[in-house]
Amino acid sequence: MALTDISHPTDIAMLTDLYELTMAQGLWESGKANEQGCFTAFYRDHPFGSAYAVMCGTAELPELVENLRFTPEDIDYLASLEAPAGGAMFKSAFLDYLRDFRAHVNIDAVPEGELVFPREPMVRVTGPALECQLLETALLNIVGFQTLVAADGRPVAEFGLRRAQGPDGGLAVARASYVAGCSSTSNVLAGRRYGIPVFGTHAHSWVMSFDSELEAFRAFAKSSPKNCTLLIDTYDVREGCEHAITVAKEMEAVGERLSAIRIDSGDLAKLSKYVRGRFDAEGLPYVGISVSNDLDEYTIQSLLDQGAPIDSFGVGTKLATCYDQPALGGVYKLSARRASEADPWTPVVKLSEQPYKRTIPGVQRVRRYYDGFGGPVCDMIYDEDHLAGEGAARGNTLVAVNDAALVTDVSELEYRELLVPIVRDGSAVAPRESIQDARERCVWALDHLDAAFKRFLYPQTYVVGMEQGLAQVRDELVRKNMAAASAFPWAH
Repeated sequence: MALTDISHPTDIAMLTDLYELTMAQGLWESGKANEQGCFTAFYRDHPFGSAYAVMCGTAELPELVENLRFTPEDIDYLASLEAPAGGAMFKSAFLDYLRDFRAHVNIDAVPEGELVFPREPMVRVTGPALECQLLETALLNIVGFQTLVAADGRPVAEFGLRRAQGPDGGLAVARASYVAGCSSTSNVLAGRRYGIPVFGTHAHSWVMSFDSELEAFRAFAKSSPKNCTLLIDTYDVREGCEHAITVAKEMEAVGERLSAIRIDSGDLAKLSKYVRGRFDAEGLPYVGISVSNDLDEYTIQSLLDQGAPIDSFGVGTKLATCYDQPALGGVYKLSARRASEADPWTPVVKLSEQPYKRTIPGVQRVRRYYDGFGGPVCDMIYDEDHLAGEGAARGNTLVAVNDAALVTDVSELEYRELLVPIVRDGSAVAPRESIQDARERCVWALDHLDAAFKRFLYPQTYVVGMEQGLAQVRDELVRKNMAAASAFPWAH
């Protein structure tokens, strides 16, 4: 999805939270605008109770950086804002700085379609701290929602446009769900822009516009003989089934074929078995059965467990709105800083009274380790600034992020680096991948992921850990900062 699909590109700098701009002003006034920061975007908890998410939204990030600039209209608006205590919120000299603002950051990210897991870096941004800060909100907005949307299993058509969170959300859902496994979309604009196969039937209103259901079916078959799926539950499914059989035979007589029927209500398992039996008995085994009606992955799995002879599923509201979990919970945290590009990085860590919110320090990268059959077994986060040149023994031991007692020797395993460069000095460094490339990557990744990680109920937790040296650095930083905090009177 190009940013022009969701917003005029000259508006993108203003797609931010106010505090990003007030912090930027503070950095500029403090002489820290060009100090270097390393920020890492990740998510903390499993979405929907699953073991993984599918990376999506990466393709938009180069365009985000290249279009991060402020128009005269933006500057005028910011100049008009008043602080709560009175006076201008932004100083005129800072606004003059923004007039000529251009981002010169570097971005490394996990490619679209790749599987990602909690706590590991999905996107890493390095560069002037002020520029990195201004990217935060839009980056999380773009990557977070699309990565949240995932699908797997039999052919699933995405039908969620009318229930999506606005036009932008409808486009994002269509694109992300196709990358993650959906077979098609009802969204014609998404089909045109991204090359996603489009699919559609007709509404109940079509049937109700005619004097009889049979007349409506005949008219639709005449109008769309090459794309004819009949919705048979407007009045009575069994009667609708008989009318569809009649039309299917009439189509055969003129060299055409009824593609499928759709059921949108009732006991879908029971009704699909009845319909399959009737069509097979009439010599029409090629007619497919599609179902809809507030489906989600659990309903679909239940239908399959009941042996429902369903060929495709239309999923709308539950997918388009991420019904069970409306946000990924993505965060964007500073993990290292330095005075200039010539200086070494200093790792930093955020503390919290909730230990799981403590961050991982360093200029992070992540390696995925594989078994002898190409299946991923664990991921290791490491600090590239400290691992390089430390000897062969360094980087062979992984300490689980959430369980320091779980230590894994990865010295005998093959691995692959997950983060790849996509932006250098504010410009894209690689051609934009097609949506098909991302989809094929996702298919391959899911095919090689052990079934224990893919089950809906109580999936096995995938091991994400820190390289042992990084784990030690983190422990030292935590102890140091906790000791400093305990020195204050209110800490006792």
